[in-house]
Amino acid sequence: MANLAENRKAHFDYDILETFHAGIVLLGQEVKSIKLGRMQLQGSYVVFKGNEVFLVGSTVPPYQPKNTPESYNSERSRKLLLQKREISYLTGKSKEGGLTLIPLKVYTGKRGTIKLEFGLARGRKTKDKREELKKRETRREIERAFKQNA
Repeated sequence: MANLAENRKAHFDYDILETFHAGIVLLGQEVKSIKLGRMQLQGSYVVFKGNEVFLVGSTVPPYQPKNTPESYNSERSRKLLLQKREISYLTGKSKEGGLTLIPLKVYTGKRGTIKLEFGLARGRKTKDKREELKKRETRREIERAFKQNA
């Protein structure tokens, strides 16, 4: 399972409470473009429309820009494939205050399928982010000290 795209800022901006996996409905040229690692997940999120789940805000540039149909939209909403019980569970959880669904990474599944890992997340406050940066910096300093002594 190779990572094709990753939302690196998601773990910094949000506390991930649970993770879920879903298939993505894609066009043929989108599959080729994603397998080349061109998909961008920054700024994207997962929403509910009726009883369906969609990935909104992600960008998949065309595989061959000169050979792309004029109607192709690189930022269109893409349907996610989940089971009904997962959808009902996520609908209930997302209605709780402060919880959102954030895409974490896109990877290849069995038999070459493209899957999305997304998380049920709660946004971090600026104070929490600063604390995380301080912890990270102290860990780096400790590791440097051990390397110098070794």
